[in-house]
Amino acid sequence: MAERVLVAMSGGVDSSATALLLRRQGYELVGLFMRTGDHGNASEATPSRKKGCCSALDASDARRVADLLDMPFHALDFEEDFGRIVERFVDEYRAGRTPNPCVACNNWLKFGRLAEMADRLDCHWIATGHYAQIIRPHGADRAELHRGLDPAKDQSYVLHGIKPKVLERVLFPVGGLPKTQVREIAQEAGLPVFSKPDSVEICFVPDQDHVGLVRRLRPGQSIGGDIIDTAGNRLATHDGLERFTIGQRKGLGLGGGKPRYVLQLVPDQGTVVVGERDELPTQSVTSNDFSWLAPIPAADEPLLAQCRYRQQPVGARVEVSSDNQVLISFSQAQGGISPGQSVVLYRGPRVLGGGTIDSSELGN
Repeated sequence: MAERVLVAMSGGVDSSATALLLRRQGYELVGLFMRTGDHGNASEATPSRKKGCCSALDASDARRVADLLDMPFHALDFEEDFGRIVERFVDEYRAGRTPNPCVACNNWLKFGRLAEMADRLDCHWIATGHYAQIIRPHGADRAELHRGLDPAKDQSYVLHGIKPKVLERVLFPVGGLPKTQVREIAQEAGLPVFSKPDSVEICFVPDQDHVGLVRRLRPGQSIGGDIIDTAGNRLATHDGLERFTIGQRKGLGLGGGKPRYVLQLVPDQGTVVVGERDELPTQSVTSNDFSWLAPIPAADEPLLAQCRYRQQPVGARVEVSSDNQVLISFSQAQGGISPGQSVVLYRGPRVLGGGTIDSSELGN
């Protein structure tokens, strides 16, 4: 009897090709589309999401592909769970942090609730269209998460929070392929989504106006305050911390003169600290919720660290304290790193673990 796989169907080419490839490998498939609601347009009388991965059009596309592949298909309501992700995103910005909602979505929803649904539907395996690779070395006691083959599409950074027990059940069929080949495979098979554009923005902020979203969901709760320089001189005032992120240069409202960058946000006081570019680099970061997908490396082992989705990894070393706080020191100081972002450690292409940045140490 063929093994059953729950395939997360988003209506895009990647998840559709995932289902196609697994079908060709002989698996028994069950498709699942996650309805998440229309959080991105909360203020509109007639919501409309033309982009993203959760629209009615996407659901229709996912069902069409499932029908073509002759696989059972379910569209289930995950609006309440997704609402937690949106609420966290909003509150993080209000607190002067820069959240990564894709990490939270993967941790809580795509590889949290999805695993629960797989159990209910008697599916051992879970598959998605992510560009990452699962390596299962002979004799190893756990599956390994590795970068996707296509460096331009690699999504391993946002997958670091998958629980090890869940990772054992995950399949990423397109992770070992370049995106161009994935589209070719879908086109040759007659899948109608083969040329569908990729989603590039945060799905619940389709207009990329996160400030507007924060203010719609938290009316009257913006934390205003002063904009000061590193000497404590008051330069201007602002009407909400959600307008700022570490490393920001534009939109500070400081007029002409030499460029200034956001160096620090102080939520308790509503203060934005700005300075010159050479004051921005960060030498190290700490994380208090770091999760490991591999044994903790030695403190003297040279590793690679990544603090943003599209950032090139840099050399780093890690120290873990007795209370499990992780300190990551960079071989070269990094600019524009903000609390709320994720820091992910690699050994070559393998993801060792990752967590939320809680604090950073400025320095060159």
